[in-house]
Formats: sequence, structure tokens, C-alpha cells
Amino acid sequence: MTRPPLVALAGWRLPGDHADAVELAHRAGTDGLQLDLGGPGRGPWLDAPGTVDRLREDCAAHGLQLLAVAGNTLNDIGLTAPSGSRDARRARDVLVRVLDAARALGAPLAFAPSFRRSAIEDAEDLRRTADVLAWATREAQARGLLLASENALGPAAARALVEQVAEPSFRLVLDTYNPVAHGIDVLALIEATHEWIAPQVHLKDGTGGVVDRELLGDGDGGVWETLAALVGHAGAPRALVLENDYRDGDPRRLALDVERARAARLATDPAHPRS
Repeated sequence: MTRPPLVALAGWRLPGDHADAVELAHRAGTDGLQLDLGGPGRGPWLDAPGTVDRLREDCAAHGLQLLAVAGNTLNDIGLTAPSGSRDARRARDVLVRVLDAARALGAPLAFAPSFRRSAIEDAEDLRRTADVLAWATREAQARGLLLASENALGPAAARALVEQVAEPSFRLVLDTYNPVAHGIDVLALIEATHEWIAPQVHLKDGTGGVVDRELLGDGDGGVWETLAALVGHAGAPRALVLENDYRDGDPRRLALDVERARAARLATDPAHPRS
């Protein structure tokens, strides 16, 4: 018998460090957690000595599942850096650390965001990104992981990225608001790319392209319509990961969003789980 999606949190959108994220996810009554590798301006390194073991033990004690590791510091380096450049080498080093941390934590997914310095603006950016992600996906597969890209590409460009990476373990992270914020038709994006959407979906909402303090469903993102479209095309995802900004420590907003996400997961079809 299949189960409805897990409800999880994105650790980088919570106050405090990695250990605080575990405790907050537990107190909020969620099922799991995505964590960030960290780095300058992004908190302590996830792979610092002793950190992985402690987090794995704390999550096990609370019954939380470690779902994914993100390399958000790649947005400060640039996946689009020219091959052989210092930044290209740094990006590959970060990707290896993300993959190794995910494997050590027992998380099945790693993902590489493509925003700011990693944003894909033209065909050359797409080619360079695809080259490094093809290599990283092979590295992920060797570790028993999926690798996903989170980006702001429209339907045609997102398909082009998948085709250029050309690796069976490559996925695309669906975020319910990022496409809206970039003027992309999220329903058309799902229709074009549903075969490759990662089994963990980011839920967030905003107004006018800005994520502020709106609860899920209260902004202009069409969160529930997006989730329904995904379920209709690909079945229920493995996890719904709340990525609204809770770094102000407001427990009420977090509790309400968790409640809404739990209600939404009951509307998904558990007969078609993602793998």
C-alpha cells in the first residue's frame, strides 16, 4: 500500500544552523528535511567533522528522514564558468562535497541550483551547465543518488537541458513559485518536463514575484493548481518540501503552512508514487 507524500522543510529557510533545523522540523511535526551544504554567508559547512554523524543520529531519534542536500553556494560560484577556470574547478569541488554529504546522510537526492552567478541566460550558459551536470550526474549515480537541477528555465530550455545532460539519473526540481516569479507558465513547464521532475517538490508562494510572508495558497503562485497538475501528469511526489521563508522564527506561519501542506497531500493520488 502506497502512502501520501511526506511533508518536509528546507533547512536553509529556517533560523539557526543544521542542528536547529532538525529540532524545528521535529517540533513542527514534519516528516523530513532537506539540508544545504552551507559555506560563506550560508551557515556552517554540512560536512564539517562530526556534523553528518550528529545530524543522522538526531534525525533518527526524532523519526525524521533526511531527504536531500543542496549546493546553494553554487549560486555564488557559477556553474556556467568556462571549463578549466578557477570557478569551474570550485563548482566541481562543491558538487563532490554535496554528493558525498548526501550519501553519508542517507539522503537519496542532491541538487544544484542555477540562480545568480549560475543563472542560465543563453545557449552557451546552458551548454556549460549541461556539461558539468552530466559529469555530476554520473558521479551521483555511482553513489546511488539522483542529481537534480533547480533553475528558472522555461519549458523548451528545460527540456534542452535534460537532453544535453542525457543521463538517466538526472532530474529537475519543481518549485511552485520560481517559475511564476520569472514569468514562466508553470503548468506548461510541468507538461513539457514531467517525466524528469524530481520526486521532491518545493512549495512556496508569493505576490508579484516576491516571496515574503504569504502562507501557502494566499499568494499569486497557484500552489495547489500546480500540485494538482503535477499529480495529474506524473502522480504524487515523494515529498512536499516547504520553502517559504521562516527565518524570522515565526512559529505560527510555519505551523499553518505545515497544516496546509498536510491537507494538500491528502488530495494527491498515492496510487502513482514517484521513484
